[in-house]
Amino acid sequence: MPAILAEPFTAEIAQAVSRLNAARSAWRGNQAERHEVAHFPSPTALAKAIEHLAAALFPVRLGGFRGGAAREDDFVAEQLTRGLAILREQVASEFDYWQAQSRDAFEPDHADTIVRHFAAAMAEIRALIDSDIEAGFIGDPAARSVDEILIAYPGALAILHHRLAHPLFGLGAVIVARIISELANARTGIDIHPGATIGPRFFIDHGTGVVIGETAIIGANVRLYQHVTLGARTPLGLAQVGPRDRFARHPIVEDDVIIYAGATILGRVTIGRGSTIGGNVWLLRDVPAGGVVVQAEAELLDRLRAREMAAELRGGAA
Repeated sequence: MPAILAEPFTAEIAQAVSRLNAARSAWRGNQAERHEVAHFPSPTALAKAIEHLAAALFPVRLGGFRGGAAREDDFVAEQLTRGLAILREQVASEFDYWQAQSRDAFEPDHADTIVRHFAAAMAEIRALIDSDIEAGFIGDPAARSVDEILIAYPGALAILHHRLAHPLFGLGAVIVARIISELANARTGIDIHPGATIGPRFFIDHGTGVVIGETAIIGANVRLYQHVTLGARTPLGLAQVGPRDRFARHPIVEDDVIIYAGATILGRVTIGRGSTIGGNVWLLRDVPAGGVVVQAEAELLDRLRAREMAAELRGGAA
């Protein structure tokens, strides 16, 4: 124990250790099933894996590679080797965790199989991210280049993480996938569940506060602004739910839809192709193709009413 703690806090540390032991015991005693595992997927390790995988996807822009075209494939191979090795270790840790709940033993090479399938999808992941970046450049006149979007835009960072997390989620590494999505959420404030299905050319402008639920389905060429929620109506556990409510509880957004800042869309509603959803809209119903949904426009008061309102807001007389 470091000397700075040994002397002044000995009694306090002993008391805290005892109380933490009691808290752990109480928690474990309340669990129907205890998970006695040596390892659990590590956010720190997965962040390093994503760093290597992003470098393999974009060796110059995100990997810092400067060795010339002749050596680029070698660099990509090195980054993939490192990233996939870490990923394999973390997937294996997840399945050690799930093994405690399974009656049958997992195959010894289960983690290897998942990582092989994931590696085979890397070219498709790169193509999807390229389409997202291009959509961002087309959709944001403030952008000076596609490189700026990839490197500096929070929406691009969140989408890159989702494009990596989504296939892992589908392959069964659900905790690893969720951790990857939360790494992006922590950096950007954009919360995309790895189970959400998102088509190509997806762009999130600004992005802070965006929430996309697990069973959401988003088509091609969709644009969202900050604080958009594609959520469910009733949290599970608070009401009796059937299969549809459990497995199809988030919106479907068809192709070519724009959803402006602050819009909240809840439940398994469909936003038809080419629709526009205005800012701060609260929506629980389907919108037909080409539909436009907005709130009433703010009112500009005349002078007398403006003075009265200003006085009321400030707590004084007109």
